[in-house]
Amino acid sequence: MDTNTEGLDLLWEVAAIAKLIGRSERQTFNLLAGGQLPAKKVGGRWVASRQKLIAFFLEDAA
Repeated sequence: MDTNTEGLDLLWEVAAIAKLIGRSERQTFNLLAGGQLPAKKVGGRWVASRQKLIAFFLEDAA
């Protein structure tokens, strides 16, 4: 098991994810619930990797 957590930057909750991607909380929740963003629900809370979200949008723009 890889225990290297260097650079691990998790965003917890819709508000933090929304701020990073520049969308409203409602828009972000809908994207999350629809499986359109690389995130997971953990214990009833949405969590996403900042790095994965940035890579997702950079890849999408290319």
